[in-house]
Amino acid sequence: RIVTLSPSLTEAVCALGRCAQLVGTDRHSTWPGSVQQLPKVGGLADMQIERIVTLRPDMVLLGPRSRAAERLQALGVPTITFDARTHADLKSMLLKLGVTLGEPARAAELVTRIDAELAAAVARMPSALRGRTVYVEVGPAPTAASDKSFIGETIARLGLLNVVSGELGLFPKINPELLLRRPPDLIIGPRATLANLVDRPGWSSLPAVRQQQLCLLDTERMDLLSRPGPRLGEAAQMLVQCLSALPPR
Repeated sequence: RIVTLSPSLTEAVCALGRCAQLVGTDRHSTWPGSVQQLPKVGGLADMQIERIVTLRPDMVLLGPRSRAAERLQALGVPTITFDARTHADLKSMLLKLGVTLGEPARAAELVTRIDAELAAAVARMPSALRGRTVYVEVGPAPTAASDKSFIGETIARLGLLNVVSGELGLFPKINPELLLRRPPDLIIGPRATLANLVDRPGWSSLPAVRQQQLCLLDTERMDLLSRPGPRLGEAAQMLVQCLSALPPR
């Protein structure tokens, strides 16, 4: 009986063939569709410890940002913490989880598949896009994915140059003036927050905005991009598809 407290871990458990053992997830877990019917136990800020205990889990899987581990352990609930901040972390997490769930061979196959999907995405990337600069927004404020994040690694694999440096953190809240100083050729992010780009002071003059070099992603595609899980290769292929469909400069 497994409870997962992050969407990435939910997806990983299912990718390793153990979806049927899930008895609860965090509220943000939406893939695969079958997990949407499971009991939800809150999010990072409002984890429902009592409800988790009533689900009688044999293990609770959680990420490093969750504060639930100590409280659950004090109540005698076994927990395992996984961290996946980079591509290497993700592969390590999947292999470790595979051992934990008794699926080491399937985990190794999954890592191999992710590598193959990433390589296929790189091969499909139009040569005209390689070397272009990009800004990736992942949330309001605005919050960006820097070149040191796992999204930044994917961007780099595709031959793009991230204008947000990892010196600011993995997913920093940025000063909008940053893009005026380092105007990107391309902008990627959620349609919900980028829909009013021209209303941001000075952003209407950005080349990416004027030339409509914008990948505006719906909620489902943003979830795919922003979760360091087994669909990493699929996320890279989605980005290539979106970028390839942009109008010529």
